[in-house]
Amino acid sequence: MSDYQKNHSYKKRPASRQKQGHGQRPTFSDVSVKVGQKFPLTIKRLGINGEGIGYFKRKITFIPGALPGEVVTAKVTKVTDKYLEAKTVTVREPSPDRVTAEDPAADLVGGFELAHLAYPAQLAFKKDLIGQALEKFKPNHYEQIKVLDTLGMATPAHYRNKASLPIRKLKGQLTIGLYKRGTHDLVDLPEMATQDPRTLRIIRQLGQILDRHSLSFYNEKSKKGLVKTLIVRTNQAGFAQATIVTTEDKLPDADLIIQDVQKTLPEVQGLFQNRNDGSTSLIWGDETWKLWGNDYLQEDILGLTFNFSPRAFLQLNYEQMEKTYEVALAALDLQSSDHLVDAYAGVGTLGLSMAYKVAEVRGMEIIPEAVDDARKNAEENDIQNAHYEVGSADRVFKKWAKDGFHPTALVVDPPRPGLEDDLKQAILKARPKKFVYISCNPSTLARDLRDLDAAYQVDYIQPIDMFPQTPRWEGVVKLSLK
Repeated sequence: MSDYQKNHSYKKRPASRQKQGHGQRPTFSDVSVKVGQKFPLTIKRLGINGEGIGYFKRKITFIPGALPGEVVTAKVTKVTDKYLEAKTVTVREPSPDRVTAEDPAADLVGGFELAHLAYPAQLAFKKDLIGQALEKFKPNHYEQIKVLDTLGMATPAHYRNKASLPIRKLKGQLTIGLYKRGTHDLVDLPEMATQDPRTLRIIRQLGQILDRHSLSFYNEKSKKGLVKTLIVRTNQAGFAQATIVTTEDKLPDADLIIQDVQKTLPEVQGLFQNRNDGSTSLIWGDETWKLWGNDYLQEDILGLTFNFSPRAFLQLNYEQMEKTYEVALAALDLQSSDHLVDAYAGVGTLGLSMAYKVAEVRGMEIIPEAVDDARKNAEENDIQNAHYEVGSADRVFKKWAKDGFHPTALVVDPPRPGLEDDLKQAILKARPKKFVYISCNPSTLARDLRDLDAAYQVDYIQPIDMFPQTPRWEGVVKLSLK
């Protein structure tokens, strides 16, 4: 058992107590703290973003990179009425769970917030995250909810099958990577410990091809330049799909670029272009078109073959995605008489992988291209009992209910904001007997469980480490009617 597991397993935390004999404790405005001030600090726990949390003169203090149980010398970087932010100057008493991050850029860019924490302790932290969320939102009998140990990876590295990286020409050098934390300074990253090496190799070679053809690269200060971002997705068979995000429709030397891609990158099966002329942090623009090759990248998932267009959603971790689906399938315990709703269906990977078990699958998704992909995936896998429809989960679910459809099983996999209020009300009205909730956000999950407990009880929560080395959380919840 790691030090983190010993000292930070989920338990109800006591409320803060007033200092006896001295009336009300002083407010933080009574305490003078300045940016640049240094002080020793004991780290009590990790926050939801993987940052260390301590208390300086009763003020909550967030310190990225610090671990529970450590004593650090902290230097204040930000002061607010409610909290402090600080950085570690020295680690005076290190945690036994502290390790050297595999990636040299871990201290510079985002996406490696837990890389300095031993992997067993990362898994324990992700179990604790849902415990913290349950304690905050307090669904019915939350203290008795069974939270299982986090399912991790045997090799928690190089798992990301897709890379979306900005590309710039800085001081005459091609730079492809991630932004330094809290800035817009791009760090060149030829290697990343969480990324499939094939994605980085293809992206860098594609960038060199574009550079050889003298294409201009976007400059954030001047807001000029053609090429902004390169996106590559790989499959388990070794093939890839690449997209060039540009500020204009025109791509000079397009035919020659395609020839170079065919010659230099034979594993790329399709090359696409997306236009994004905005200056926001959004990666994709609204329009995507094929320059050359296949319309889709194919992937085999649980014995089925799925087609993915460039913008179609697919989990970035194949191994843990299949593990998640297997856990969800076991929790639903589907029978041939069941009528299953697959909400937030994407391209149908989850619902179609369950179709052989049930009488009918119905799915909905707000992105029309994803619904087209889902229908194509059903056809190519000879699945005739699946129906997919464009629209929000709450609207389509209520429409089906109005038409007389009564689901017996439901699986939801919403984005980080969780379930819409209207959908929760519709679920409570329809009351499908079998219900599995796949979540990527413990806070909105705990909130939704509180709202659903009028009809449902939680049998268990199974955390799954979809994103090792990061604080991002994924979990499968089995619910049953009371």
